[in-house]
Amino acid sequence: MQSAPHHRSRSRRAAAAALAAGALAASLLSGGTAATASPFPEPQASALPSPPGGKNVKVLVFHASATEESPTVDAGIEAIESIGLTGPEDQRFKTVATDDASVFTNEKRLGTFNAVVFLTGGGDVLDPEQEAGLEAYLKAGGGFLGIHDAARTEPYSDWFTGLIGARPASASPAAVQRATVEIPDRSHPATKGLPLEWKRPDKWFNWVSNPTGKVHTVAKVRESSYRPGTGANGVDHPVSWCRDYSGGRSFYTGMGGTVESFAETDFRDHLRGALLWTTRLSRADCKATIDANYSAVRVTRPNQPGQQDQIGEPHGLVVAPDGRVLYIGRGGGTNEAPVVTDWNNPDIGKGTGQIHVYDPATQKVTLAGALTVFGNKGGGDELVKVEEGLLGIELDPGFESNGWVYLHYTPHSGLDRDKQMAERRVSRFTLDRATNKLDLASEKVLLKWPVQVHSCCHAGGGMAWDSKGNLYIATGDNNSSGFSDGYSGNNPQPNYKGLSFADARRTAGNTHNLNGKILRIHPEPDGTYTLPEGNLFTGKEQDEGGGKTRGEIYVMGVRNPARISVDKKTDILYAGWVGPDAGAPSTTWGPAKYDTFAAITKAGNHGWPFCMGNKQPYRDRNLPDPTKPLGWYDCDAPKNESPNNDGLVNLPPVTGNTIWYSPQGGAPDFPRDAAGVPSYKNEEATYLLPWLKGGGQATMDGPVYRYDAAHAGAGAWPRYWDGKWFVGDFYDADNPRHAVLTDPKTVGKGGLPVTAESLKKIIPVGQGGIRNLMDWKFAPDGSLYVLDYGRGFFTSDSQSALWRVTYTGGAATPAAKDLARKAAQ
Repeated sequence: MQSAPHHRSRSRRAAAAALAAGALAASLLSGGTAATASPFPEPQASALPSPPGGKNVKVLVFHASATEESPTVDAGIEAIESIGLTGPEDQRFKTVATDDASVFTNEKRLGTFNAVVFLTGGGDVLDPEQEAGLEAYLKAGGGFLGIHDAARTEPYSDWFTGLIGARPASASPAAVQRATVEIPDRSHPATKGLPLEWKRPDKWFNWVSNPTGKVHTVAKVRESSYRPGTGANGVDHPVSWCRDYSGGRSFYTGMGGTVESFAETDFRDHLRGALLWTTRLSRADCKATIDANYSAVRVTRPNQPGQQDQIGEPHGLVVAPDGRVLYIGRGGGTNEAPVVTDWNNPDIGKGTGQIHVYDPATQKVTLAGALTVFGNKGGGDELVKVEEGLLGIELDPGFESNGWVYLHYTPHSGLDRDKQMAERRVSRFTLDRATNKLDLASEKVLLKWPVQVHSCCHAGGGMAWDSKGNLYIATGDNNSSGFSDGYSGNNPQPNYKGLSFADARRTAGNTHNLNGKILRIHPEPDGTYTLPEGNLFTGKEQDEGGGKTRGEIYVMGVRNPARISVDKKTDILYAGWVGPDAGAPSTTWGPAKYDTFAAITKAGNHGWPFCMGNKQPYRDRNLPDPTKPLGWYDCDAPKNESPNNDGLVNLPPVTGNTIWYSPQGGAPDFPRDAAGVPSYKNEEATYLLPWLKGGGQATMDGPVYRYDAAHAGAGAWPRYWDGKWFVGDFYDADNPRHAVLTDPKTVGKGGLPVTAESLKKIIPVGQGGIRNLMDWKFAPDGSLYVLDYGRGFFTSDSQSALWRVTYTGGAATPAAKDLARKAAQ
């Protein structure tokens, strides 16, 4: 197909400029705006076909300007003509270019175009009737593509502002700058073939009002990669977006501000994809990140007074293949429930860990069963409170046939009050799937190990399966952080009856201890387990005399991994753990509290209590005087020289983590000396992930979403989110609640996420929302279940609840029946 020749109506452009000048003068004289002095007429009944255009696809390029014509016009027209003439035959189109705005009042002619491109130079280029014609075109189902300065066009029109999505700020930088464009949408035809991180020069607008949440962003520019000036939008700076608007389809890109842009292969591919959607040659989802397209509904009622009939102290959830949700209560009672803190009392810390079942088919909750646990001591300091109890739940891969449920908990019966030790275990139970009742007599104890309970905290608890039937079990280092000023938990001195409770080198840093780890075992049908190949140790190493490793350890050096998940597609393990309590870095002791997320592709040592973040070391300390700092730990060859260590001295090298954050910001990094030791000076910090920040800080790792078309229900989150990792925090202030995208080339090797999108309006925060996120899992139907802990610690209260978050935006557009060429489906 050949492109029709474009023509350039100089007289029409002059008339448009005069019209704009007259409107502006009238506005200034009257003290109002042009819109109020001369309101636009409502579009009348239209003779436009619905949808406009047809199989012989045509694109109108409109390039009028109220001032001087943009220097990019010729390059833009040539690029669009070339796009239409190349590529697969069923994606080609004709191009017609004009600066004559009367085309928008010529319904017979306008109705022949599948899409309109505004390559305009800004200003008021349409009179009221012409804008009404464009609006009627969109309402009939037409497509619109705006490029760069199109955002300056029709400045007095609210409707056109909505069509574009945002207006450039006057403080936008004028210079051409090279910047990094992040591509969060990996499925839209405009972006699916682009690099994850697209480095290119252009002119970058700042926006008067950020359109995020009202439009669907397919590309955004990373402000840290250039100088955005005083009108900067911050960590979320959209640059290309789309949405279904006023009956039609609108796509806008702020790129294309230079002549050279239109010669770039990647930028032409970006425009090609935008045109495929706007012309109805292909379908695309331009609704997936619009806040209004999600609904968050609380599905459990408040407990009856003095009871926990709906929910216990929320601590974890899992979704069965048939959609039922099983969720657990750790052990804290209602606010009125008695709490025993006296170690001389046999009922010290005795609590009830409940398992509830929510059935979405009946919308009813059943109390499936309850375990008597050690874990109800209430609040107080770290030598009073406790975080033990019912900590984790998982379902057997064969749950639909065998009803097996795995629980990670601390039985009260295993408590040694004299030594203040307890037993942690992972057991298998059987659920009667007809009655939703747990058979407590069916318990098979797979694994058990000792934990000290003289001091709190950091019990861990999460569990997850991989595709090979291996069960991952997250255990905390259960030590007090109150004896090292909130820095490395490496004080060997405090002990109770000879057992250290402030030295994480005894636990997380110990190759012969199961605490502060992620274990990996293969449960067998008889209730035992075997060890899969590829764990960090076999348990039979002869290093340093032998007998100093445990074969169950897959990951060591984690502090409090309350939540873990495994990606169904890749078998990558994802985990998050809470850091210590130091509010700021110390040039003497090391980094501030870092809460951490890690994508883990193989067995390894993730650092605690020797190193954190991207291999930032702590200072060693030891007897006889733990207050005096010794040398910095070597993250590449760490040594555990604690007197409380009964494992290997020479440890595996530390693996850098994917995400870490402190009260100061996301992924703090510092200049390093010749030995690789960071300066730890606040004023010298660089924040590699500026989209997040800490404060209270308690990581809650979430799932990697996988869209399943075969099982997707009416509320399924769309395919857009496929492959994105959900990371969150217990607290809802500045802390993370994001979906992040990692680079397959660097994931598991300490590579930072490529881009992140806030979920705080989709999974709502604040009053009336989900303020204390405790766990979140996707159901087989694609909806998301979220546990809100409530507003009090160590109890369940009226805000403790299970929520369901669903997508309500509908299918991709245009409808399949409206595609211009059916072969493009």
